[in-house]
Amino acid sequence: MQTRFLANENIPFDAVRALREKGYDVLWMREDSPGSTDVEVLEVAQKQDRVLITFDKDFGELAFRSKHPAASGIILFRTPMNSPAEAARFLSEAIRSRDDWEGHFSVVETHRVRMRRLRTRIE
Repeated sequence: MQTRFLANENIPFDAVRALREKGYDVLWMREDSPGSTDVEVLEVAQKQDRVLITFDKDFGELAFRSKHPAASGIILFRTPMNSPAEAARFLSEAIRSRDDWEGHFSVVETHRVRMRRLRTRIE
């Protein structure tokens, strides 16, 4: 089964479209629930078993310090994007480079990916 994704509102539409064109199942918060809080976004990801794609560092805080359920996975992109087209290219290539995003908090930088296993339940 292919990984399903939830794109946070800060992900440009060009990137969402590029992933969809590659055959990925991607919901975009800007289309489905604009203005949702970070906690609400994380809850949607968990309920729908989707890996969250975001540029927002606050999700690391929620997943690790606040201990909100995040076991489906989070991909945090920490790269400067000069344009939506550049973001689309980079995000699409990064997502396609791996198939083990689920269950991890992943930080994607320009030349590396760091991954840390997420808890499967609240401790």
